[in-house]
Amino acid sequence: MILPIVAYGDPVLKKDSEDISKDYPALDQLIENMFETMYHAKGVGLAAPQIGLNIRLFIVDGSPFADEEGEEPDPRAVGIESFKKVFINPVIEEESGEIWSFQEGCLSIPKVRENVPRKSDVLVSYYDAEWNLHEERFSGYAARIIQHEYDHIEGVLFTDHLNPLKKKLIQKKLKQIAEGAITTDYKMKFHKLKR
Repeated sequence: MILPIVAYGDPVLKKDSEDISKDYPALDQLIENMFETMYHAKGVGLAAPQIGLNIRLFIVDGSPFADEEGEEPDPRAVGIESFKKVFINPVIEEESGEIWSFQEGCLSIPKVRENVPRKSDVLVSYYDAEWNLHEERFSGYAARIIQHEYDHIEGVLFTDHLNPLKKKLIQKKLKQIAEGAITTDYKMKFHKLKR
């Protein structure tokens, strides 16, 4: 089932999310719905707060980075085509490597893209959908996608990483998103429109 994506301005996007347990209700169905929602919206990651749930869960599939046509191969995208994962109760144990900037966007902040500096490598511990515990290192685009989605469960948006001038320049767009004065190809839920 395709779920509505929570828009910028909703308080759930600014909250620290909570760990979940193995017996979280209908978790398999939730994960399936999140993948369906993400693919429908043409995203590469989706965190539970983006569908209104304050839990430490996100999903990723970086294959669109590997499939971009007409692009020169980027060493940071090597191996990303097999990068489809579920992260439950993740913890970034370490961020390392070079800082590099890349234009990021977000399904909760449509039509806004800005360069965000991030470290190139992360070490993450997490449970997968079968509740197997992993500690894994990721690099390049995979690390960036993970850091972006991890930010969501920490109550941080990519716009929070921008310098004050950049933030000021996009303020009008953010206000329009929060007020629902935008159109998207996917269903969204706007906090300020709630009755």
